[in-house]
Amino acid sequence: MSDSKVRVAVIGVGHLGQHHARIYSEMPGVELVAVVDTADARRREVGGRLKVQAQADYRPLLGAVDAVSVAVPTYLHHEIARAFLLAGTDVLVEKPMTRTVDEADDLVRAATGRVLQVGHSERYNAAVQALADLVVAPGFIEVHRMGPFPGRGADVDVVLDLMIHDLDIILTLVKSPVTGVTAVGVPVVSGRVDIANARLEFASGCVANITASRVTGERLRKIRVFQRDTYFVLDYASQELHLFKPTPVEGSGGRSQLTRVDIPVTRSEPLRQELADFVESVRTRRPPLVPGEAGREAVHVAAQIMERLSG
Repeated sequence: MSDSKVRVAVIGVGHLGQHHARIYSEMPGVELVAVVDTADARRREVGGRLKVQAQADYRPLLGAVDAVSVAVPTYLHHEIARAFLLAGTDVLVEKPMTRTVDEADDLVRAATGRVLQVGHSERYNAAVQALADLVVAPGFIEVHRMGPFPGRGADVDVVLDLMIHDLDIILTLVKSPVTGVTAVGVPVVSGRVDIANARLEFASGCVANITASRVTGERLRKIRVFQRDTYFVLDYASQELHLFKPTPVEGSGGRSQLTRVDIPVTRSEPLRQELADFVESVRTRRPPLVPGEAGREAVHVAAQIMERLSG
């Protein structure tokens, strides 16, 4: 395949899927074959804008393309991703991977011999990648991901809608089993939990405190990671990363003060990096940065949080 174009389709071209289609249409060595959406106006608009075939049913594409992005509502992820995997097609399924751990396990099994990537795009945030290179032994992590109600994503609660991003990143940073979970949450607008706080305890001794809200006027997307003699502050939106460390104060008799160090980050479009990683995995058969197993682990922890919320 390295000498031919990778033939891709995008299933679901709503808020996020349309950007998958746009980026694929711009990528060298990729042919965007079709976009699929059950909403007539949406698929015609995106298909017309990108000058590709637009259709309402994904099934004629089974076995007819090399790879697909699945960007439909979460309850359809398992059904559609599984159908393409079993047809021999490589799949990038948007986050959350699935609604349940059983569905995620089933997709991992179905992906034998195929590429299965999960769309945790924050992993491709340049600041997150710089942070991952610097964190050694986190002891405490604090996350806030908050914003106004978007009017979409309400088919799942805020844990699977927003918090799932940070669960994936925290699991990557800590690299230790979760040993304890507590959580509180409140439904405000959607009839599902719209604001939630979770506390995760790890075997390493690390504790993570995560707040996610889709009913807050202020937009805030930050993670703070504390480890011995150092802590980091990362702004997801601006892709800025700062390190704080104690430095001696001259003439103070041993007293220290915190000094900020700005970590250089070359900003990029995370979704574009994610899709480039997927296409390269399709070409070379190497595992992607976020394989199905990683998506499954994030869903597993999210399920534990939702169990505490419902209990």
